[in-house]
Amino acid sequence: MKTSASTFWDFGSIPMIEPEFLGNILATSSDIAVMIDLQGSIKSVLVNQSEQYYGDLSHWEGKNITKFLTIESVPKFERALEQLNSGKTILHSIELNHQDNAKWQFPVRYNAHLVGQNHNILLLGRDLRTISETQQQLVQAQIAVEKSHEERKEYDAHYRSIFSTASEPIFVLDANSGNIRQANPAACTLLGEDTDTLLTQPFARFVALKDKKELTDKMAMAAINKTTLTITVSHNGQSTEASLYPVIYRASGQKVLLVRLNLQSSQLSPNDPLSQNLIALYKNGTDGIVFTNPNGVITYVNESFLELINTAQGSEIVGRSLGDFLSKGQIDLAVMLENVQRAGPMRIYSTDLKNDFGIKTAVEVSMTKIANSTLKQISFVIREISRTEQPVPTRPALASNDNNPSVAELVGSASLKEIVAETTDVIEKICIQTAIETTNNNKAAAAEMLGLSRQSLYVKLHKYGLVDTEES
Repeated sequence: MKTSASTFWDFGSIPMIEPEFLGNILATSSDIAVMIDLQGSIKSVLVNQSEQYYGDLSHWEGKNITKFLTIESVPKFERALEQLNSGKTILHSIELNHQDNAKWQFPVRYNAHLVGQNHNILLLGRDLRTISETQQQLVQAQIAVEKSHEERKEYDAHYRSIFSTASEPIFVLDANSGNIRQANPAACTLLGEDTDTLLTQPFARFVALKDKKELTDKMAMAAINKTTLTITVSHNGQSTEASLYPVIYRASGQKVLLVRLNLQSSQLSPNDPLSQNLIALYKNGTDGIVFTNPNGVITYVNESFLELINTAQGSEIVGRSLGDFLSKGQIDLAVMLENVQRAGPMRIYSTDLKNDFGIKTAVEVSMTKIANSTLKQISFVIREISRTEQPVPTRPALASNDNNPSVAELVGSASLKEIVAETTDVIEKICIQTAIETTNNNKAAAAEMLGLSRQSLYVKLHKYGLVDTEES
């Protein structure tokens, strides 16, 4: 760098620096030093000797610095130059990207200083290539992480789809303890349990084996040797022969057993004409048919029921409670299950079905406990009543008897307020009678159905004389 004999630094306590030493100091204290005038014309360029990347930049001298800046850096430099021309001091650094005949580019962070009597500008720069490369590596790492995350989500979607739609019962077990970690809908149907109940349960609990402690070790050995096991699955008092295909692998540092069961052909439904007709009715019937276990957990559904609740596949709802699709939820389900368990078949129960979107459909439900089945299943036949003509009510809206005269008899003999009060009592009595009859005189279920407490229900029963003499 060429410097005149003028005194650039004259601050009293700072010693004077000889011109022949100043260039070396500037070159070693920065990666690149550029002296320009107020118009941006380069007077001198000094490069740190340790920076071989830049090469010889002597051809920059005498030319405007903007010729060696990228397009986006030119406006930043011009704004800084305008501030310096107006006599302002730039306290912040300026990041500029250099280019030289499209051979290379490199970013530099400059500090700008007005020096000398001619008000030249000294730019002291630090090479930002290392920071830029680090930023690029971070960006590439972030892109790789996001790509890996998307791939994992895709694989997870494939796994869940195959796992939930597989017709074979599949269990995911802890290879050390033998406890169930996951079970697909077909496995829940086989054992007659919902998914939440099966989790953390020992798989050996459902296998008829004398020494159940050795079952996990046998499955692990079969997985290593790629052989199969023949087991007897015990569920709800029934035994089913099955072939077990285990696979062992490691996930998240833990050994996992993937177990597939292939039920023996002898366990399949018989091919007699009656069975075929019943299966055809189940599959093609217009009424929704649902089978549940005694707790109301869905085990089988037909296509008509799926249409009623607007669900694409049965595997999406198998293992869930039927109460999830009833308007009053577990209250409706509890009333139906209690009646069918105690009194047997229940002909008509009016309620509303709701799907996962909250859309309700008016239906009539008849249910039967399959007493001869070792699976202890309960069948529900569900018919949509909105498509059919509503039946004429068998119960008059307002009964006329000695205690409750008809509305026609009351008009003219009493005020409107008195008539409304009288008919309100009649309607309330009819509702309570209907709830008691529907629940087979189960006071607790009737109170839940009416949204009353048991104490309030008993008060109203005494009010209308509906309490049996034995209870009173």
